[in-house]
Amino acid sequence: MKLGKHIFGVGIMTGISRVFGFVRDMLIAHVFGAGRLSDVFLAAFKLPNLFRDLLGEGALSSIFIPMYTDKNKDENFAKNVFSWLMVILLGITLLFEIFMPLVVWVLAPGFAEDPGKMQLTVLISRIMFWYVIFICASAFLSAILNAFSRFLLVAFMPVLLNIMLICALLLGSYFTQGTVLYIMAFTVVLSGIIQFAVLWSRIRRRHFGLRLIRPRWTPSIKSMFKRLGISIIGNGFYQITIIVGTLVASFQNGAVSWLYYSDRIVQLPFALIGLAVGTVLMSSISNALAEKNMRSVYIQQNSSMRQSMMLIMPCVVGLFVLAEPIIKYLFQYGAWTAASTHAVAVAIMIQVLVLPAMMISQIYSKTLYASQDVRTPVKTSIISLAVAAIIYLSAFHFIGYLAIPVGVVVSGYLKNYLLRRACKQRALIHTEPKTIRAIISFASLAVLMGVGLWFVPILNIWMLFVVIGIFAIIYLPIAFLINKKI
Repeated sequence: MKLGKHIFGVGIMTGISRVFGFVRDMLIAHVFGAGRLSDVFLAAFKLPNLFRDLLGEGALSSIFIPMYTDKNKDENFAKNVFSWLMVILLGITLLFEIFMPLVVWVLAPGFAEDPGKMQLTVLISRIMFWYVIFICASAFLSAILNAFSRFLLVAFMPVLLNIMLICALLLGSYFTQGTVLYIMAFTVVLSGIIQFAVLWSRIRRRHFGLRLIRPRWTPSIKSMFKRLGISIIGNGFYQITIIVGTLVASFQNGAVSWLYYSDRIVQLPFALIGLAVGTVLMSSISNALAEKNMRSVYIQQNSSMRQSMMLIMPCVVGLFVLAEPIIKYLFQYGAWTAASTHAVAVAIMIQVLVLPAMMISQIYSKTLYASQDVRTPVKTSIISLAVAAIIYLSAFHFIGYLAIPVGVVVSGYLKNYLLRRACKQRALIHTEPKTIRAIISFASLAVLMGVGLWFVPILNIWMLFVVIGIFAIIYLPIAFLINKKI
């Protein structure tokens, strides 16, 4: 497998998705600002996304791909897993439709203090939750395509959601804000149906016999669900931590939206680089481990680490220095205020510090999952995220919503340490000294350039783009030279 080629391709597709995502967020900020209706949509949208991560892209993909690869990509195994997944998703959806008022109250209890806000969130959540069935099923189809090293179409799928929401927001300019909220909710569900249809069509064209069958309880399914249950505990703990963060932030007006936008900015470079690396490594390391080729595993790990850290270091420094002008010139229009810009920028300056840890953790965790070790990533997640939740709850009284990004940073580095220790104990990773020297060099170069960038006045969005471009033009050739020579 050409690792660099696939990582680059997935990164490009993810970048396209995130560009459309930012256009979507700019329109949401313009239409709703950072207030009541924005909080309602983002809180309601968080719920189906939570289950997508929990049952789709998170736990299921990490468990299914190594087992599927180990079974020589057996179609009967895939059919059985798919059928069980659809039964489970339908049951979960019906339960949440019934108990949605309780779920929303747990997710955002602060909404109850605003008359009508809680009821509106419940209604919008009930509409959007049907998205769970289609997006989780799409995530399973994506895992099958990834197992065959078919990454590009899968990486392109999120673009459909963003394009459709952009169209909904543009169409919404002819309606009231409340009506736009309903249009967006139905658009989310429709996008899930279309994503599923596109991926299903691609798999059928490959003459893959995936279809719904009567679910059978086999030893393989029992083993998979046992591992899935363990993994869901870890992923569930992560989602619970997100809920705790949302719960805490809901007591500060506008904080849910501030944290959403800061997280979107910080997650952009991680999505472009980290998720691309993780997606490709999941398949390539699974194949290498199945062949018992540890040399190939180590080479892929070091190559991924060097390339990802070379690209993430300037992102960390750039976002720290340019946080305020980025938010100002991207979002400060219409209902968006200067106070919201400053609030989001401060959150970014804190949370961006976790990016290096997130990047390296991605490599460690995918290696453990590829070795079919599910318990270790779960244990590390529980420990680190428990620390994050404690920081959220204890520090909110003193620093308000900023307790959430502080907790994210502390827990991120703790998780990175625990994962690395586990990989070292099992001889699953070998970091070459030259890789460490290269990473230190990338960080030093980025910080040096960031010091100079701090004193450059940014007067408009065009100057912002020019400054970012000059930063990249100077940094990248030097970094590539360092990567080649060290």
